Amino acid sequence: MNSGILLVDKPQGITSHDVVSRMRRLAGTRKIGHAGTLDPMATGLLLLGVNGATRLLHYLVGLDKEYVATIRLGWSTTTDDAEGEPLEAAPVELVAAVAETAVHAAIEPLTGEIEQVPSAVSAVKVAGRRAYQRVRDGEAVELAPRRVTVAVFETLAFRPGDGHLDIDVRVECSSGTYIRALARDLGAALGTGGHLAALRRTRIGRFGVDEAGELEGFDVEGAIMSPADAARRALPVVTLTAEQAVDLGHGKRVDLAAVGGLEASDADAPPSVLAAVDPNDHLVAIVEPRGTQLKVVTGFPPAASTEAGA
Repeated sequence: MNSGILLVDKPQGITSHDVVSRMRRLAGTRKIGHAGTLDPMATGLLLLGVNGATRLLHYLVGLDKEYVATIRLGWSTTTDDAEGEPLEAAPVELVAAVAETAVHAAIEPLTGEIEQVPSAVSAVKVAGRRAYQRVRDGEAVELAPRRVTVAVFETLAFRPGDGHLDIDVRVECSSGTYIRALARDLGAALGTGGHLAALRRTRIGRFGVDEAGELEGFDVEGAIMSPADAARRALPVVTLTAEQAVDLGHGKRVDLAAVGGLEASDADAPPSVLAAVDPNDHLVAIVEPRGTQLKVVTGFPPAASTEAGA
């Protein structure tokens, strides 16, 4: 099995680890990892790295994300989503009185650079243990706020129900943003309580769910994206000569001014990391500028493209 990146449309009701396990069997290799999980209730885009391309996942996990979601106003839950235990419901008349203008006003402070408190059942580590593990063990967990960016938080539809109001939304945000925390905070701002009723991840950086294959009947060989193609979507790319590729492959440095692909403006102030690709379109390395040279940060040996994994 070649090295590369797989785009999978995760179905509802299974964990991201379940998807990885399924792909290990289909690909015939144990060496598969992911660039960020989705909760079991969520659907949508997962990025998986196969064999040597698992080294690339570190540069994909921090890409911005896009989601479509349904926020249900009327009550909160212990997990801030539909899988948790419901807490006290708001009066029916209060929920019915929520106006669209009030929702838009409450969304505004949740947009832009914000300080967000993650859900208590998140994977954030507290003294070396996941927060959700501490909650399951009966501990009271208080997490510190974290700075995240919510570039877009827009309403798509309002759907009143029996004692609740469902709001379909679209969110574009930085990595590390919790959509269920947005649902929780929106409900708190409106005084109705709120939780995440549905979630679908539609984009990670320049990778879209419309390109992803469904888990049932997934064609691994036909769907795998080369490390070079995947790197182009996440990082600036420089092109190497065959000699430069050999040098980088041996851990040597190459002159920044001698590689191709950099814009004139980038040559004076190059990005902090770049993908270096050889004439055969093989991803040789992720490199970083060191003065007038490029130094290997993560190498991708040619053998990694055909390894079987273990």
